Amino acid sequence: MRDGINSVGGASPPDGPQGPTDFGSANRGNEILAQPTTPVRPQPTPDPELAAPAEARPDGWRAALRDAVRDPAELCRLLGLEETLAGPLAERGAAAAAGFPLLAPRSYIDRMRPGDPNDPLLRQVLPLGEETDIVEGFAADPVGDSAAELTPGLLQKYEGRALLVTTGACAVHCRYCFRRHFPYGLAPKGVEAWRPALEAIAADDSIHEAILSGGDPLTLVDATLAELAARLAAIPHLKRLRIHTRLPIVLPERVTDAMLGWLTGSRLAPVVVLHANHANELAGAAVEAIVRLRSAGVLLLNQSVLLRGVNDTADAQAALCERLVEVGVTPYYLHQLDRVAGAAHFEVPVERGRAIVAELRRRLPGYLIPKYVQEIAGEPHKTVLT
Repeated sequence: MRDGINSVGGASPPDGPQGPTDFGSANRGNEILAQPTTPVRPQPTPDPELAAPAEARPDGWRAALRDAVRDPAELCRLLGLEETLAGPLAERGAAAAAGFPLLAPRSYIDRMRPGDPNDPLLRQVLPLGEETDIVEGFAADPVGDSAAELTPGLLQKYEGRALLVTTGACAVHCRYCFRRHFPYGLAPKGVEAWRPALEAIAADDSIHEAILSGGDPLTLVDATLAELAARLAAIPHLKRLRIHTRLPIVLPERVTDAMLGWLTGSRLAPVVVLHANHANELAGAAVEAIVRLRSAGVLLLNQSVLLRGVNDTADAQAALCERLVEVGVTPYYLHQLDRVAGAAHFEVPVERGRAIVAELRRRLPGYLIPKYVQEIAGEPHKTVLT
């Protein structure tokens, strides 16, 4: 999921090995595939917190996650794209899929347009050969996570806020994930292992907000999250608990009574930053999950990433902003793509992004327009691009 959004495309789900990864090629327009040329990185170690026995797992969301699609050929079959994509994927997308496996929940796939190889939701999850291209300027740690680490898994880039990288697991593998190369295997596992991070937050009374990120924190079991939230609430100077997550969008079954209980049950004001990039994601059960969060009194914001071939038009951005407000979510940030190794084919020039936002200002009231920002490693705040 970014300190939430771009930060939500992390590693593998609870039942498999973890590991985010992402892509390449700035010059190929909206091509679906390209020739793999680079080796893939090792995958992080699975998180034992996610390995609860089947009988201890809530039926809905855990079952849906176990049933998610992991085979590109199956995804092609489900969308009627066998002839269009299956051959090229096998020939040129295999290295990308081997380094960063496909993972897409079936309810998310149901929102894709059958027979359309350029569907904006499909493009976010389909492994492409371009991901293995080496492109100058695209690096493993584009936003300076390593330099911002105070203790293992605890990052502080901005005054007043501290971020816990709680897990490398996600419910979907977004191919543009900015933290795909993060060393999740070195992050703490289990609440007790977070003691040094919690002590560091407690020792700094300038920190007023704790952010749970990843990967996606909502892939952790509720018992773990409830205990972590309680320990954070016991730190007197903390005021807010912020969760950066993509699960209510891609796996809406995750929004359960138990989840809402720990999220809203402490003195900390709950904030959830969602990650939707296209209006088509905001349908069906995802809207029901959003309504449940909103009805529980959670402040809901959305971050999106400007992605070539997904949402890089004024029409797509306007539709997303309109739909977000329709379902009760405030458009927060529109991120310029973080230049992570493997994601170059998603990059949109900044000038085009500025033109899109200028058109949004012409069409929409100000409260519907997100800030167009870029995260620059080492800067004390995000850089506003308009």
